[in-house]
Amino acid sequence: MKARQVLTLCMVALFAVGSASATGVGGSSSPYLALGDSIAFGFVDQAGYEYYYPMNFVGYVDWTSLASSLNPANAACPGETSGSFLSSTAPDNGCHLYRSLFPLHVTYTSVRSTQLAFAITFLQSHANTQLVTIAVGADDLLLLEQQCNNDPTCIEQGAPQVLAMAQANMQKILAALRATGYAGAIVVVTYYSPDYSNQFETELIAALNQAITASAPAYGALVADVFSAFEAAASNPFAQGNTCKAGLLNPANPQTSPPTCDIHPSQLGHKLMAQVVEGVYRR
Repeated sequence: MKARQVLTLCMVALFAVGSASATGVGGSSSPYLALGDSIAFGFVDQAGYEYYYPMNFVGYVDWTSLASSLNPANAACPGETSGSFLSSTAPDNGCHLYRSLFPLHVTYTSVRSTQLAFAITFLQSHANTQLVTIAVGADDLLLLEQQCNNDPTCIEQGAPQVLAMAQANMQKILAALRATGYAGAIVVVTYYSPDYSNQFETELIAALNQAITASAPAYGALVADVFSAFEAAASNPFAQGNTCKAGLLNPANPQTSPPTCDIHPSQLGHKLMAQVVEGVYRR
Protein backbone atom coordinates (compact mmCIF):
# COMPACT_ATOMS: atom_id res chain seq x y z
CA MET A 1 0.00 0.00 0.00
CA LYS A 2 1.48 3.27 -1.10
CA ALA A 3 2.62 6.15 1.09
CA ARG A 4 0.07 8.49 -0.49
CA GLN A 5 -2.71 6.06 0.35
CA VAL A 6 -1.50 5.71 3.92
CA LEU A 7 -1.31 9.50 4.26
CA THR A 8 -4.83 9.87 2.88
CA LEU A 9 -6.15 7.35 5.36
CA CYS A 10 -4.47 9.23 8.20
CA MET A 11 -5.96 12.52 7.04
CA VAL A 12 -9.41 11.03 6.85
CA ALA A 13 -8.90 9.68 10.35
CA LEU A 14 -8.82 13.30 11.50
CA PHE A 15 -12.50 13.41 10.67
CA ALA A 16 -13.07 9.98 12.37
CA VAL A 17 -16.59 7.60 13.65
CA GLY A 18 -18.96 7.32 16.61
CA SER A 19 -22.28 5.52 16.74
CA ALA A 20 -25.59 5.18 14.99
CA SER A 21 -28.48 2.76 14.84
CA ALA A 22 -28.41 -0.60 13.10
CA THR A 23 -30.34 -0.59 9.87
CA GLY A 24 -31.77 -3.50 7.95
CA VAL A 25 -31.80 -4.30 4.27
CA GLY A 26 -34.73 -6.23 2.92
CA GLY A 27 -37.57 -7.67 4.95
CA SER A 28 -35.71 -10.55 6.57
CA SER A 29 -35.73 -11.00 10.33
CA SER A 30 -32.63 -13.21 10.18
CA PRO A 31 -29.71 -11.16 11.50
CA TYR A 32 -26.28 -10.88 9.90
CA LEU A 33 -23.47 -9.41 12.00
CA ALA A 34 -20.65 -7.78 10.03
CA LEU A 35 -17.40 -6.93 11.79
CA GLY A 36 -14.24 -5.24 10.57
CA ASP A 37 -12.58 -2.04 9.41
CA SER A 38 -13.16 0.59 6.72
CA ILE A 39 -13.65 -1.97 3.95
CA ALA A 40 -16.48 -3.71 5.79
CA PHE A 41 -17.86 -0.28 6.74
CA GLY A 42 -18.06 0.74 3.07
CA PHE A 43 -15.82 3.75 3.63
CA VAL A 44 -15.32 6.30 0.85
CA ASP A 45 -12.38 8.70 0.94
CA GLN A 46 -13.02 12.47 1.07
CA ALA A 47 -16.80 12.12 1.42
CA GLY A 48 -17.27 15.37 3.36
CA TYR A 49 -20.67 15.82 4.99
CA GLU A 50 -21.64 12.31 3.97
CA TYR A 51 -19.70 11.03 6.99
CA TYR A 52 -22.56 12.26 9.18
CA TYR A 53 -24.98 9.89 7.44
CA PRO A 54 -23.73 6.27 7.55
CA MET A 55 -26.42 5.11 5.13
CA ASN A 56 -24.32 6.80 2.43
CA PHE A 57 -21.74 4.03 2.77
CA VAL A 58 -22.80 0.88 0.96
CA GLY A 59 -20.45 -2.08 0.71
CA TYR A 60 -20.17 -5.83 0.44
CA VAL A 61 -22.10 -6.24 3.69
CA ASP A 62 -25.19 -4.70 2.09
CA TRP A 63 -24.82 -6.66 -1.15
CA THR A 64 -24.35 -9.90 0.78
CA SER A 65 -27.45 -9.10 2.84
CA LEU A 66 -29.54 -8.58 -0.28
CA ALA A 67 -28.28 -11.74 -1.96
CA SER A 68 -28.81 -13.86 1.16
CA SER A 69 -32.02 -12.16 2.38
CA LEU A 70 -30.47 -11.28 5.72
CA ASN A 71 -30.89 -8.26 7.99
CA PRO A 72 -27.43 -6.67 8.54
CA ALA A 73 -25.97 -5.09 11.64
CA ASN A 74 -22.70 -3.61 10.40
CA ALA A 75 -20.50 -2.90 13.41
CA ALA A 76 -17.35 -2.17 11.37
CA CYS A 77 -15.25 0.87 12.23
CA PRO A 78 -12.88 2.64 9.80
CA GLY A 79 -9.31 2.36 11.05
CA GLU A 80 -9.94 -0.60 13.37
CA THR A 81 -6.90 -2.76 14.05
CA SER A 82 -7.04 -6.31 15.33
CA GLY A 83 -5.79 -4.94 18.65
CA SER A 84 -8.28 -2.08 18.98
CA PHE A 85 -11.05 -4.54 18.07
CA LEU A 86 -10.29 -6.22 21.40
CA SER A 87 -9.17 -3.31 23.57
CA SER A 88 -10.01 0.39 23.64
CA THR A 89 -6.45 1.16 24.73
CA ALA A 90 -4.72 -0.62 21.85
CA PRO A 91 -3.34 1.44 18.93
CA ASP A 92 -5.74 1.96 16.05
CA ASN A 93 -5.58 3.74 12.71
CA GLY A 94 -8.33 6.29 13.26
CA CYS A 95 -11.31 4.28 14.54
CA HIS A 96 -11.48 5.92 17.96
CA LEU A 97 -11.30 9.41 16.49
CA TYR A 98 -13.84 8.60 13.77
CA ARG A 99 -16.26 7.29 16.37
CA SER A 100 -15.90 10.50 18.37
CA LEU A 101 -16.97 12.64 15.40
CA PHE A 102 -19.21 10.55 13.14
CA PRO A 103 -21.78 7.77 13.52
CA LEU A 104 -21.15 4.15 12.68
CA HIS A 105 -23.82 1.93 11.15
CA VAL A 106 -24.66 0.73 14.69
CA THR A 107 -24.56 2.18 18.19
CA TYR A 108 -21.93 0.98 20.65
CA THR A 109 -22.87 1.15 24.33
CA SER A 110 -20.23 3.81 25.08
CA VAL A 111 -17.31 5.67 23.54
CA ARG A 112 -14.96 3.30 25.40
CA SER A 113 -16.73 0.16 24.26
CA THR A 114 -15.07 -2.12 21.72
CA GLN A 115 -16.29 -3.78 18.57
CA LEU A 116 -15.84 -7.14 20.27
CA ALA A 117 -18.07 -6.04 23.15
CA PHE A 118 -20.76 -5.03 20.66
CA ALA A 119 -20.43 -8.37 18.86
CA ILE A 120 -20.75 -10.39 22.06
CA THR A 121 -23.81 -8.47 23.21
CA PHE A 122 -25.38 -8.74 19.75
CA LEU A 123 -24.92 -12.50 19.50
CA GLN A 124 -26.19 -13.06 23.01
CA SER A 125 -29.35 -11.08 22.28
CA HIS A 126 -29.92 -12.35 18.72
CA ALA A 127 -29.98 -16.13 18.97
CA ASN A 128 -31.26 -16.42 15.40
CA THR A 129 -28.19 -14.78 13.82
CA GLN A 130 -27.43 -16.59 10.58
CA LEU A 131 -24.06 -15.16 9.58
CA VAL A 132 -21.04 -13.36 11.03
CA THR A 133 -18.34 -11.94 8.77
CA ILE A 134 -15.08 -10.42 9.95
CA ALA A 135 -12.33 -8.57 8.10
CA VAL A 136 -9.70 -6.98 10.31
CA GLY A 137 -5.92 -6.75 10.16
CA ALA A 138 -5.10 -4.46 7.23
CA ASP A 139 -4.80 -1.46 9.52
CA ASP A 140 -2.18 -3.35 11.53
CA LEU A 141 0.00 -3.27 8.42
CA LEU A 142 -0.90 0.34 7.66
CA LEU A 143 0.32 1.35 11.10
CA LEU A 144 3.58 -0.47 10.44
CA GLU A 145 3.97 1.32 7.10
CA GLN A 146 3.42 4.66 8.80
CA GLN A 147 5.98 3.87 11.51
CA CYS A 148 8.46 2.81 8.82
CA ASN A 149 7.74 5.85 6.65
CA ASN A 150 6.96 3.30 3.93
CA ASP A 151 10.55 2.02 3.87
CA PRO A 152 10.46 -1.56 2.49
CA THR A 153 13.38 -2.80 4.62
CA CYS A 154 11.80 -1.51 7.80
CA ILE A 155 8.42 -2.99 6.85
CA GLU A 156 9.97 -6.36 6.05
CA GLN A 157 11.74 -6.43 9.40
CA GLY A 158 8.64 -5.40 11.37
CA ALA A 159 6.10 -7.53 9.51
CA PRO A 160 6.68 -10.87 11.32
CA GLN A 161 5.83 -9.37 14.70
CA VAL A 162 2.80 -7.50 13.35
CA LEU A 163 1.49 -10.58 11.56
CA ALA A 164 2.01 -12.78 14.63
CA MET A 165 0.01 -10.31 16.71
CA ALA A 166 -2.76 -10.16 14.11
CA GLN A 167 -2.96 -13.95 14.11
CA ALA A 168 -3.12 -14.09 17.91
CA ASN A 169 -5.77 -11.37 18.03
CA MET A 170 -7.94 -13.09 15.42
CA GLN A 171 -7.73 -16.30 17.44
CA LYS A 172 -8.98 -14.40 20.50
CA ILE A 173 -11.80 -12.83 18.47
CA LEU A 174 -13.02 -16.13 17.04
CA ALA A 175 -12.82 -17.77 20.46
CA ALA A 176 -14.87 -14.97 22.00
CA LEU A 177 -17.52 -15.18 19.28
CA ARG A 178 -17.92 -18.92 19.78
CA ALA A 179 -17.91 -18.50 23.57
CA THR A 180 -21.24 -16.67 23.27
CA GLY A 181 -22.80 -19.96 22.21
CA TYR A 182 -23.15 -18.86 18.60
CA ALA A 183 -22.81 -21.97 16.43
CA GLY A 184 -23.71 -20.49 13.05
CA ALA A 185 -21.60 -19.47 10.09
CA ILE A 186 -18.52 -17.32 10.64
CA VAL A 187 -16.71 -16.14 7.51
CA VAL A 188 -13.26 -14.56 7.68
CA VAL A 189 -12.90 -12.21 4.71
CA THR A 190 -9.41 -11.89 3.25
CA TYR A 191 -7.83 -8.76 1.77
CA TYR A 192 -6.90 -7.99 -1.83
CA SER A 193 -3.72 -6.46 -3.16
CA PRO A 194 -4.11 -2.94 -4.60
CA ASP A 195 -1.64 -3.97 -7.29
CA TYR A 196 -0.86 -7.62 -7.98
CA SER A 197 2.04 -6.59 -10.20
CA ASN A 198 3.74 -5.18 -7.08
CA GLN A 199 5.38 -8.30 -5.66
CA PHE A 200 6.38 -6.83 -2.29
CA GLU A 201 2.95 -5.40 -1.59
CA THR A 202 1.13 -8.51 -2.79
CA GLU A 203 3.27 -10.89 -0.73
CA LEU A 204 2.69 -8.74 2.35
CA ILE A 205 -1.09 -8.92 1.89
CA ALA A 206 -0.90 -12.67 1.24
CA ALA A 207 1.03 -13.11 4.49
CA LEU A 208 -1.59 -11.06 6.34
CA ASN A 209 -4.36 -13.24 4.92
CA GLN A 210 -2.53 -16.35 6.06
CA ALA A 211 -2.23 -14.88 9.55
CA ILE A 212 -5.87 -13.86 9.97
CA THR A 213 -7.23 -17.15 8.60
CA ALA A 214 -4.87 -19.50 10.45
CA SER A 215 -7.25 -20.01 13.38
CA ALA A 216 -10.41 -20.31 11.29
CA PRO A 217 -10.58 -24.14 11.11
CA ALA A 218 -10.25 -24.50 14.89
CA TYR A 219 -13.43 -22.46 15.35
CA GLY A 220 -15.43 -23.81 12.46
CA ALA A 221 -14.99 -20.56 10.52
CA LEU A 222 -14.91 -20.42 6.74
CA VAL A 223 -12.71 -18.25 4.53
CA ALA A 224 -13.91 -15.91 1.77
CA ASP A 225 -10.96 -15.76 -0.62
CA VAL A 226 -11.31 -12.20 -1.84
CA PHE A 227 -7.57 -12.10 -2.59
CA SER A 228 -7.89 -14.65 -5.39
CA ALA A 229 -11.13 -13.19 -6.72
CA PHE A 230 -9.61 -9.73 -7.15
CA GLU A 231 -6.46 -11.21 -8.64
CA ALA A 232 -8.51 -13.03 -11.27
CA ALA A 233 -10.60 -9.94 -12.03
CA ALA A 234 -7.48 -7.80 -12.47
CA SER A 235 -5.62 -10.30 -14.66
CA ASN A 236 -6.99 -9.02 -17.97
CA PRO A 237 -4.62 -7.50 -20.56
CA PHE A 238 -5.74 -3.95 -19.80
CA ALA A 239 -5.39 -4.01 -16.00
CA GLN A 240 -2.36 -6.33 -15.93
CA GLY A 241 -2.83 -7.02 -12.24
CA ASN A 242 -3.57 -3.43 -11.23
CA THR A 243 -6.71 -3.51 -9.09
CA CYS A 244 -7.30 0.20 -9.70
CA LYS A 245 -7.22 -0.17 -13.49
CA ALA A 246 -9.57 -3.15 -13.16
CA GLY A 247 -12.20 -0.76 -11.74
CA LEU A 248 -12.26 -2.51 -8.36
CA LEU A 249 -11.12 0.46 -6.26
CA ASN A 250 -12.47 3.96 -5.70
CA PRO A 251 -10.75 6.57 -7.90
CA ALA A 252 -8.54 9.06 -6.07
CA ASN A 253 -7.47 11.20 -9.02
CA PRO A 254 -9.16 10.33 -12.32
CA GLN A 255 -7.16 13.07 -14.09
CA THR A 256 -3.82 11.27 -13.82
CA SER A 257 -2.66 8.89 -16.51
CA PRO A 258 -3.28 6.19 -15.60
CA PRO A 259 -5.96 7.18 -13.04
CA THR A 260 -5.06 6.53 -9.41
CA CYS A 261 -7.22 5.00 -6.68
CA ASP A 262 -7.35 4.87 -2.92
CA ILE A 263 -7.28 1.53 -1.09
CA HIS A 264 -11.05 1.07 -0.72
CA PRO A 265 -13.26 -0.96 -3.04
CA SER A 266 -15.52 0.61 -5.64
CA GLN A 267 -19.07 -0.67 -5.88
CA LEU A 268 -17.80 -3.16 -8.47
CA GLY A 269 -15.22 -4.30 -5.94
CA HIS A 270 -17.78 -4.57 -3.15
CA LYS A 271 -20.12 -6.57 -5.37
CA LEU A 272 -17.32 -8.98 -6.18
CA MET A 273 -16.53 -9.33 -2.48
CA ALA A 274 -20.19 -10.00 -1.76
CA GLN A 275 -20.28 -12.73 -4.41
CA VAL A 276 -17.36 -14.46 -2.71
CA VAL A 277 -18.84 -14.12 0.79
CA GLU A 278 -22.31 -15.16 -0.29
CA GLY A 279 -20.93 -18.16 -2.16
CA VAL A 280 -19.08 -19.37 0.94
CA TYR A 281 -22.14 -18.77 3.11
CA ARG A 282 -24.38 -20.73 0.75
CA ARG A 283 -21.99 -23.67 0.83
